[in-house]
Amino acid sequence: MADITSIHNERVRLVRALQSQSKTRREEGKIVVEGVRLIADAINCGITPEFLFYLGAEATLDRRAFRMFRQLADLGVTVLSVTDAVMKQASELETPPGVLAVLPRPSLPTPEAPTMVLALDRMNNPGNLGSSLRTAAAAGTELVILTPGTVDPYNPKVLRGGMGAHFRLPILQMEWSDVALRYGHMHTYLASTKGSTPYYTVDWLRPSMIIMGSEAHGPSDDACAVAGTTIMIPMAAETESLNAAVAAGILLYEVKRQRILSAQEGARL
Repeated sequence: MADITSIHNERVRLVRALQSQSKTRREEGKIVVEGVRLIADAINCGITPEFLFYLGAEATLDRRAFRMFRQLADLGVTVLSVTDAVMKQASELETPPGVLAVLPRPSLPTPEAPTMVLALDRMNNPGNLGSSLRTAAAAGTELVILTPGTVDPYNPKVLRGGMGAHFRLPILQMEWSDVALRYGHMHTYLASTKGSTPYYTVDWLRPSMIIMGSEAHGPSDDACAVAGTTIMIPMAAETESLNAAVAAGILLYEVKRQRILSAQEGARL
């Protein structure tokens, strides 16, 4: 028999609310992640689940899932088997992976003096935000700032797209006035198709903040007011624009490239 058989179970109702309501995620300070890979990643980053649902019997688990369950047992985490109907109710996916966990919302320390900040302006597409966070984490970005109009970073689609970036990358939700107050001293660059400065001509060795605007609506007036320089990615004449997450990747890896080369040159001297 499964531990939970009713879709009206209190834990099932909590999971469903966390999956669908940003207000519940904020008030509870909790999120839901699905799949062995993401859950194991959270555990390896020091985030202990509050409880976990799995579909089927332990004897049917693959080796990776079994190892994770052993970790959870050592941590004293409640692990509950559920029926197919319960998992379908709890999952955000059309084809549930069969394992999901409720975690405390990640809260990483904010660096006091970051040298590379990515500010996302009105990025309301969950897929773009998730991909941007994943790229930012891979490129070594020290802080991501989400300004008004940006989708909830703990939206299930953003969590899946981030592929664990939420567990490694400090993410702040801020008003533009606070961004200007705290990070206005940095060299600030607004990415825009109307920019006049090619991104590769910028000296990215200096403490910098890149602002990425919405694909659909472009940068907000507040973002333009904070930006010091508008930069662009050269494109073929017939190309209208790049996907926001792709553009963020190009810019962040140029920063990384310049800094790696500078460090290598310094090591040779």
